[in-house]
Amino acid sequence: MKSSYDIIKRPIITEKASGLVDKLQYTFEVAKDANKIEIKKAIEEIFNVKVVEVRTINVHRKPKRLQRYEGYKASYKKAIIRLAEGQSIDVFEV
Repeated sequence: MKSSYDIIKRPIITEKASGLVDKLQYTFEVAKDANKIEIKKAIEEIFNVKVVEVRTINVHRKPKRLQRYEGYKASYKKAIIRLAEGQSIDVFEV
C-alpha cells in the first residue's frame, strides 16, 4: 500500500491555481496511478481537512525547444481539491 506522501507529490502554485484558493479549491500534482478516492484520503490525512470534491486532469507532454535542442516536458496528473466551508490549507497562503 502506498503512503499518502507517495500519492501527493507537490502543490501546484500558479496564478490560476492561486485564484482558485478563494473558492476553497487547491491544486496538487499527484501520482499517475492514483484514483480520486486515494487522493481524497491522502489530502485528509496529510492536512487534517474535510475534502468535498476531487477532480483530476491528465496533463499531456508538450514539445519544448531550447535553441537547437528539442525534447518534451514530462506529463503528469493534476488534482483539484475542493474543501468544506471554513477550512483551508496553509501551503497556499503565501
